[in-house]
Order: sequence, then C-alpha cells, then structure tokens
Amino acid sequence: MASVHIDARGLHYTPLNQQIRAAVAGGATEIVIDHVLGQRFIGDGLRGDGVTITVNGVPGGDLGMFMSGPTIIVNGNADHAPGNTMDSGTIVIHGSAGDAVAHSMRGGRVFVRDNIGYRGGIHMKQYMEKRPILVIGGAARAFLGEYMAGGLLVVLGLDGSSPISERGLGSGIHGGEIFVRGGVEEKYLGVGARQLAATDAGKKTIEPVLRDFARAFGIDAGPLLTSEYTRITPASARPFANKYTWE
Repeated sequence: MASVHIDARGLHYTPLNQQIRAAVAGGATEIVIDHVLGQRFIGDGLRGDGVTITVNGVPGGDLGMFMSGPTIIVNGNADHAPGNTMDSGTIVIHGSAGDAVAHSMRGGRVFVRDNIGYRGGIHMKQYMEKRPILVIGGAARAFLGEYMAGGLLVVLGLDGSSPISERGLGSGIHGGEIFVRGGVEEKYLGVGARQLAATDAGKKTIEPVLRDFARAFGIDAGPLLTSEYTRITPASARPFANKYTWE
C-alpha cells in the first residue's frame, strides 16, 4: 500500500487522524486528504522519513505537532501553531498561517508562502545537529521570534509589503538568528534583540534555505539571493537578567 486517499468531508478530527496513522502503519508513503476544513492535529506525533501527506483544504491547529520525519504539504491556508514542537520533517503551506507558527519547534522546516500571525517562532530551540527553520514568504505580525533559543527565522516580504511592521521582533531572544529581507525600523525590535546588516558570509549561510523555499513554491530564487538582509541576533544570553534580584 503505497498511496492512500482520505475524504475528510464532515469527518471529526479523531477518526481522521486514526485513518492517517493506520495508513502510515500499513506502509503508505503518500497520503492525500481531500476536503479538509479545520480538523486539528493532522500528522501529530507521526514518525517516518519518506512519508508525504498532502492536505487539500484548511487544516486546524497544531498541524504536525511533535512530528518526526514526514513531509506535509498544505494546498491552502493553515490555522494556528503548525509545526508546534516538531522534531524533524517539513511542512509546506501554500497560503498563510495563523499565530504561533513553529511554536517551540526543535527541528525540521516550516515554509509558509504568504503571511503568518502573531508570535511566530516563539521559543524555537536547537540542540547539536537539530536546527529548526521557519521561512515566511510574506510578512509576520508582532513578537516574531519571541524568547527564541535557537534555530533560524527568515522573513521575505515577497508580496511587496514590509516584512516587519509591528513591535516585539526577537523580544527576549537568547539564541538563534532572524534574517529579514530589507531593513527593519529600530522601533520594531524587542527587548534583548539587536540588528546588523547581514554580511555576504551571513547571506551565504541562508542561500540553501532560500533555494529550497523557492523550489517548494515554484518561484525564482534569483531575487532572494541578491537581496540585502538585516540580521537579528541576541544582544545578550540573558536578556531579562535585570528583572531578577540576585543575592
């Protein structure tokens, strides 16, 4: 059983996810789910490299939470927190996503073609070879990269709007880095974040990610590779140290 089709029309998320798990356990490597409309937890906790789940519709919250290995492709928008605490694998969203995208993500990649809501990448983290990556093709709302402890965030502003136009960028960041295509007004930086113009060496490090993002959505990578970027990094490993009383 290599390929499985599931019709999710009117289906509660519990039996839907039971069908997905049964398909993976049965050896399916390609699962196509049609008529998805808000069902939550799709792909949560799934394991298995080489498994691709195509979601036609709008999945509900926590898409791919705790997932380790599979690829999820969403032909539509997604609700809040896709990639929540994801360990490895890939989520590709051909649309926009809600708040808390890649919340606490610890590995793998999330690519969003358009925009995301508030607190994207909050508390992303990394350990040794595990480095989570979130790339946003459009813009992000306030508090992107809040309490970020590791990983990579990239915001591209491909729709012509400003990638960052709200406050709290990198608020409390103490690990990882954020690349924003173009400039960032100082007033949008959060507590503990600092910005620098990305060097050629820095841009070189994100080139493979930009190429993969462009390939995922069938766009030309050239303009992304030649653009100027702003790099956001921690100003300190302890951004809120002055909030505590030390004996």
